[in-house]
Amino acid sequence: MQLSPIARRFVHHWGDMGNAWGVNRTVAQIHALLFFHGRPLHAEEIGETLGAARSNVSTSLKELLAWKLIRASRRPGDRRDYFETSADVWELLRTIVRERKQREFDPTSALLRELIAQPDFENETPDTQDRVHETLRLMDSLGVWTDEMLRLSPATLDKILRLGASVQRFVRGGETR
Repeated sequence: MQLSPIARRFVHHWGDMGNAWGVNRTVAQIHALLFFHGRPLHAEEIGETLGAARSNVSTSLKELLAWKLIRASRRPGDRRDYFETSADVWELLRTIVRERKQREFDPTSALLRELIAQPDFENETPDTQDRVHETLRLMDSLGVWTDEMLRLSPATLDKILRLGASVQRFVRGGETR
């Protein structure tokens, strides 16, 4: 499959951004290709299109499956797996936020709780104890807020985002940045 110049720019940019966010470039490019193309593709087609090694494509697809950002399906009479992603950007955002929260955020909150529960925590300076407690309070608040946001419909989330921008303008007294 040949990519159009626009598709190529999108896929390459998404790979660069993924890399900046700590995601393997090929993983991000495969997701971008599936999203932009909008139809299921098999691994060979993905590899040929991106010029990526078969092993790299296979590993990247496994990672995307683990993140629940793609799904695999089969076509009658074809033994290959075909991979696709959601075309709904809100669903993708929810999936990414949910997965990152479970993998990164929740374990950090759990660690802070463990540290605070340790008898030796009392031996830390009061300033250190305050910082750790305040960090946990912030993370707990953000965790609750995130869980609530994940329950909302896309239309409601969109309204909240727009409202947030209006509130910021109001708080700044109408000034623009």
